[in-house]
Amino acid sequence: MAEASASPDSRPQGLDIAAERIARVYAQAVIEAADKQDCRAAVVEEFEALAGEVLPKVPQLLAMFASPRVPLEEKDAIIDRITAGRMQPTTAHALHVLARHGRLGIVAEVAAALRRLSNELEGRRQATVTTAVPVPESERERLVAEVEAATGGKIAPTFIVNPELIGGLIVTIGDTIYDQSIATGLARLGGNLQRRTIHEIQHGRDRLTSA
Repeated sequence: MAEASASPDSRPQGLDIAAERIARVYAQAVIEAADKQDCRAAVVEEFEALAGEVLPKVPQLLAMFASPRVPLEEKDAIIDRITAGRMQPTTAHALHVLARHGRLGIVAEVAAALRRLSNELEGRRQATVTTAVPVPESERERLVAEVEAATGGKIAPTFIVNPELIGGLIVTIGDTIYDQSIATGLARLGGNLQRRTIHEIQHGRDRLTSA
């Protein structure tokens, strides 16, 4: 489950929207190809790993992917090296298709579109869970289960930390915002998080006092 900061994305919004639209077209084709081979989950995870783990560690690789000056043959060779024996043939083929169309520079957008489409096909609604303090990984599964029970459906959550939120939590699903004043289930969760926030603040004060 992803976690993000509350700060806005600094990239030009017009470019983001255009890239996302193009990425969704490619993602739809990738999902269809993956479903024919019964490997959708693996392909989505491999795209996410490439975009979220590999490329950030090797920025020159992303630069080569995005550069129109790098020959297609060289890009194909790189794709073969990073996918051979490590990724599904469907993933490798999709990357080669992106290369042929000069779209390797939007691998991250395609990965995000793949996850969104996969969630939609599995009946999971995109949801943003905003809390005042980070939610430990060990507590996220339980929190998601209770949010799903409170909102009446499966969700694909992204966790955001906003220190300006005074305890509790806010869940945004589509155009609907749920908070502890609306749903009893969320109120209980919000109360638990608020108590933990107060405890952490008090603990910090005690440490300062005893120092």
